[in-house]
Amino acid sequence: MSASSDAPQPRSVDDREDAQASLSRDKIFHILQTQRRRDALRYLKDREGPVEMRALAEQVAAWENDTTVAALASDERQRVYIALYQSHLPKLDEEGVIDYNQSRGVVERGVLADEFDPYLDVSDEDGEQVETAETETRWLDYYRHSTAAGIVVVLLSWLGVPPMTVLGTGQWGALVVAAFGLLSLAHVALGDRD
Repeated sequence: MSASSDAPQPRSVDDREDAQASLSRDKIFHILQTQRRRDALRYLKDREGPVEMRALAEQVAAWENDTTVAALASDERQRVYIALYQSHLPKLDEEGVIDYNQSRGVVERGVLADEFDPYLDVSDEDGEQVETAETETRWLDYYRHSTAAGIVVVLLSWLGVPPMTVLGTGQWGALVVAAFGLLSLAHVALGDRD
């Protein structure tokens, strides 16, 4: 059903086959250029049958705001809901990717949705992104701890607290800089492997 009208206007099998035949790679990429459309299709990929548009919008908003549906603020929900309702879902419906009944607030995968699945297979990408984020967080933790330790060492040396008086403040500072240099080299050498 077209999102532009409340009256039922089912597509004929011929219309769907014509749309599928005319769906080029450029058209697919054009449709997928918007993150909200990709998220909507990803959500629908894991669902059987029709889903409520509100549930779809809430999950897309949760992904967009890196939170859970329960933790979403009202304005976060509304911003995504309005954009999906007015723009993205009608566009996907118009292209035959989804069947969107705007008046009932129901969405389901259309005949062309399978064409997008290879581009939405995010299990490996998602895992890689999560792994990359975790790796970067680990390296940031190394830098934070090294910074804190360096400040403590130089401060204790500057205050003359034993055993930090064994070396001068400048020497301790040089050691801290050297430690950061080694940490940076390790990050460059090992960071790509993680």
